[in-house]
Amino acid sequence: MLSVLTDHEAPEPVYRRYVHALEQAGFAGDIDASYGGRLIAATDNSVYQQLPQAVLYPRTTEALQLALTLAQDGDFQQLQFSPRGGGTGTNGQSLTHGIIIDLSRYFKQVLEAELEQGWVRCQSGVIKDELNDAVRNGGWFFSPDLSTSNRATIGGMINTDASGQGSLVYGKTSDHILALEAVLINGEVIKTGPMPLAEAEAIAAGENMEAALYRQAIATCVDKREQIDAKFPALNRFLTGYDLKHCYDPDQQTLDLSRLLAGSEGTLAFITEARLNLTRLPRHKVLVNISYRDFDAALRHAPVLVKAKATSVETVDSTVLNLARNDIIWHNVRDHLSEGQADQPMDGINMVEFTAVDEAEIDSKLNDLLTTLDQELAAGTHLHGVVGYKVCRDAQSIQMIYAMRKKSVGLLGAVKGERKPIAFAEDTAVPPESLADFIADFRQLLDAHGLNYGMFGHVDAGVLHVRPALDMKEPEDEQLLRTISDQVAELTARYGGLMWGEHGKGYRSEYAPKFFGPELYAELQKIKAAFDPDNRLNPGKLATPYGHATAKLVSVDARKRGYYDRQIPVSIRDEYAAAMNCNGNGLCFNYAKDSPMCPSYKISGDRRHSPKGRATLIREWLRLNANNGLDVSQKPQSKLSFLLKPKRLKPKGKDTSQDFNQQVKQSMDACLACKACASQCPVKVDVPSFRAKFLQWYYQLYRRPLRDYLVASIERSAPIMAKLPRVSNALTHNGVSQWLFAKALGYVDTPQLSVPNLATRWQQHGWRRASVAQLCAQPPQDAAKQLIIVQDPFTSFYQAEVIEAMGEVAAKLGYQPVLLDFIGNGKAQHVKGFLRQFRATATRVTKQLNQLAEFGYPMVGMDASTVLCMRDEYQAYAAEPVRFKVALAQEWLVEQQSQLATLAKDDRSTQAELFVHCTEQTALPDTGKLWQQLFAVLASDITVVATGCCGMAGTYGHEQEQQKNSEGLFAMSWQQPLAASTQPLVTGFSCRCQAGRFGSADTKKLQQVQHPVQLFAQLLK
Repeated sequence: MLSVLTDHEAPEPVYRRYVHALEQAGFAGDIDASYGGRLIAATDNSVYQQLPQAVLYPRTTEALQLALTLAQDGDFQQLQFSPRGGGTGTNGQSLTHGIIIDLSRYFKQVLEAELEQGWVRCQSGVIKDELNDAVRNGGWFFSPDLSTSNRATIGGMINTDASGQGSLVYGKTSDHILALEAVLINGEVIKTGPMPLAEAEAIAAGENMEAALYRQAIATCVDKREQIDAKFPALNRFLTGYDLKHCYDPDQQTLDLSRLLAGSEGTLAFITEARLNLTRLPRHKVLVNISYRDFDAALRHAPVLVKAKATSVETVDSTVLNLARNDIIWHNVRDHLSEGQADQPMDGINMVEFTAVDEAEIDSKLNDLLTTLDQELAAGTHLHGVVGYKVCRDAQSIQMIYAMRKKSVGLLGAVKGERKPIAFAEDTAVPPESLADFIADFRQLLDAHGLNYGMFGHVDAGVLHVRPALDMKEPEDEQLLRTISDQVAELTARYGGLMWGEHGKGYRSEYAPKFFGPELYAELQKIKAAFDPDNRLNPGKLATPYGHATAKLVSVDARKRGYYDRQIPVSIRDEYAAAMNCNGNGLCFNYAKDSPMCPSYKISGDRRHSPKGRATLIREWLRLNANNGLDVSQKPQSKLSFLLKPKRLKPKGKDTSQDFNQQVKQSMDACLACKACASQCPVKVDVPSFRAKFLQWYYQLYRRPLRDYLVASIERSAPIMAKLPRVSNALTHNGVSQWLFAKALGYVDTPQLSVPNLATRWQQHGWRRASVAQLCAQPPQDAAKQLIIVQDPFTSFYQAEVIEAMGEVAAKLGYQPVLLDFIGNGKAQHVKGFLRQFRATATRVTKQLNQLAEFGYPMVGMDASTVLCMRDEYQAYAAEPVRFKVALAQEWLVEQQSQLATLAKDDRSTQAELFVHCTEQTALPDTGKLWQQLFAVLASDITVVATGCCGMAGTYGHEQEQQKNSEGLFAMSWQQPLAASTQPLVTGFSCRCQAGRFGSADTKKLQQVQHPVQLFAQLLK
């Protein structure tokens, strides 16, 4: 058994007693004191790692009040708390060794939307993009934008006073707060909003805690107004933590405590609700993407663009561009960017956006800008380094460009080598007119240390995200982080700016006293003392309570993830690179239902069931094993019995708190192995790859369930059963057999074998069937005109009509369809962690298909998951190089377009909707376009439907314990568009099975669910 206690973590009786007392008090919500649950809350999008004592997920405000009220009793008063939202902070704002209270799981309601007046009231756990979805049809949006908008919560945005693109026009989050509801450390609820100063003074005369808050706000924000105005520069992105300058409005004579809570990073109160003003959606939007010879040219041209009265000017450097070129997103953006000329390639871009209600207003500004750009390009002098530009007018193209910009944070983690660009001094803010010179000095600073770095940001606001590449596993680089932080703090001060212009202070709070000066920093301390006199709320961040002699600010020297990762041997890190590379960007927390990554997180809401969560658990599992002297790359030996259960059995019951192996296993069991993360994640955190390795190791300690052997042996059993499909179906699909499958194996809804089987269908057409040996023994002269169909264990035996349709299409195109004898694939072996067997299968199949490739046989496979397994996993496991390529149907057909055109008949045109398998749409992003292109040749109109995972994903949907989640995923993403489809075409075998299980009750419609090649065959007849 693997102990979950680490060298820095010892039992804490006080918090354990508190958690027990909270349970006994009827706390409405989840309490997670497991090691795995705490690990998930130990990191965010920063370099830091702090293991909390427990994580609370209250369902209601009353539950939150109960938790804080109970914490006032006896020795519970020594406990400390920190609120947490989406976990997207780049400076450890919400990290703590105390107790985390996470409001992102249940505080997710949009409570009220007044679309005539343009405001909305919502809970703090609502995701920013989710809020915009709720008000979009009314013509509104919540305008503060940020790169993490698809997973950042409103509460997190308020606590960091977040802003982003277009802030010169749209402002920061605090500029849109009408009112807040918050819970104080003593459990008291307060409601804040602008009020007349006289009313605030009346409240301040009271005796309760709220009165004390108003007294201090008046003493600081009103009485110290002159000093505040003198100290705080007029920067768009000026973050102080507690917004002393805007808490009091001298023109309106109002006081608003919401301005203190905004940007407070959870150090003052728990924000539960917000009433926010909305902005009218611009009816017209144009984006000009300007390419430059280098990034310095892009920066120096920015002031010219700002003067063009653009809504926003965003920039991206060559490092990010080169990473994007190797990412899945480049398929969507490459046509919207000018790559420049051979002698002047694109090494930087500015994205200039114009928005307006009146189209004429945009056209005037746009024409002026384009005239200037054309003059520069025509002159050939490249005065501002401009090498080209492109104009995007349609919403989808603009959205794709911004998706690349938003992905910049994650893409920087994909650079080669151990040193990765990291966040710690990445949101500096200086006057925009000084930005180019400031960046030149910043670059000189980093160059002096010999560092690589990536840059992107908001040049219109003078904010640039600079991420130096460091390896936090190396103590020398960890010390370098401290050195650079000190130097950047001095540099920004010299330019009249500050080093936390957008993402807040977090562990950089140590620089606050020097920046604010003794007098104003003391005012911040007094605000903190009024709200949190005992320093229990996210202590050490922003300011310590005034008069609290022992309280200290946190430091950039705080414990980092690299400290723990360096304890893992280098060889193991390399083997588990797919997990070690996770940089915490959290794109896998994307809430969008039609996003394929990550289905298990989407349906559970548990971050242990996300790629980031699984990578975190695996890293700690590797570290704990290494510290216990166990090499997970080797088979465990009996002498390591102190790590093993006495019996090779999974422990009974649900208590896994003392066996970390089980906590990791529970997370891996929830994974659908869809591999969307392998391409959708910016740093390619390929969960199925390290999941398979973990399962192999795990089942050397614990007994495997019988169904794993059943699944892994499908490639041996299915061909035998398919010889007599009617008999086999009768044996496996009667009531008794189905009951035994469910009871003994936990396996349900297994598909029936095709009747007639594939061999019979093939023979009826008179087509050839051959083995590899036969094809290689007497290769024909026209091998290129023989289309070899490589079987998989799913379509071949359970949906033979799909293979038959492919044969019909090939024959119609003048090819001789040849059915290759079934040789296996091994996909199921890999998914279930039978890696020794999978290695043997991959090597054998590679050797055979390499022989066919040498003779020039074209090869096609009909199941994306198995074909892509050959392209991906075979590269890592086959003992010889993979020289063959098995094409998917659309990849082969697109090469036959000229021949297809001669067969097209206008009177056979049709319309259909295409649903693409999640693995296929992420690994091959052009799949939908290829099918549209092919059907267009046949005068047919195909609409690609945006969907996430259908919920089947191989065997996952057949496992009894996953039925609820499997059906939930189908309902989440597939049910409605499938029901609305007139002629659904579904590329994935598992997806077609799922449609049969949970799709429309209309039997006729279910019969219409086909692989696209089936409709293709019909149109060619």
